[in-house]
Amino acid sequence: MKSIQIEDDLYHFIASQTQDIGESASDILRRLVMPQSLTSARQDTHAIAGTTDYSSSDNNANLADSTTEACQASVVFSELEGQQLQAIPKMVERWLLVLSIIHKHNSHKFNKVLGMSGRNRTYFATDKNTLLATGSSTNPKNVPGSDYWVITNNNTVKKINMLKEVAEQVGFNLSEIEQLISIFAPEHIK
Repeated sequence: MKSIQIEDDLYHFIASQTQDIGESASDILRRLVMPQSLTSARQDTHAIAGTTDYSSSDNNANLADSTTEACQASVVFSELEGQQLQAIPKMVERWLLVLSIIHKHNSHKFNKVLGMSGRNRTYFATDKNTLLATGSSTNPKNVPGSDYWVITNNNTVKKINMLKEVAEQVGFNLSEIEQLISIFAPEHIK
């Protein structure tokens, strides 16, 4: 197997094109740039030679899984950097944008947020009425680009805490969560 060096923006683009958990960078590039006839010929060559394709080995699949998991946070950060969040004056709009980007790159795990709740309120639901039923002033809004709704009648500190929990639910590590919060609300970091 050969190694190549690529710039960060290209790496993030390749990672954002992942369709299946465990899909390797080679598989993604092959799907994006190689004609189907060449892909089929390569698979036939492996079958004749009796070799195993990189992504079919259990050890390599686990490695690809961890690579896919790790790069999702970096793809989120890359997209957030282009959004100029500090130019969005309303914190709720900024927050919904961040949630939307997290959902976009972690949609297969985003359903974990449905378990998030406080003493008397459910924070996320798949419909507006569920959130309206949990309190009188929840002000539910749709997370753009998703089927999820979130309560928005919270102060900024609560939004930060909810964002931390969302990031944790979809698999961000502690340093990635801290980086996310510093991008979202640097004015609230002590």
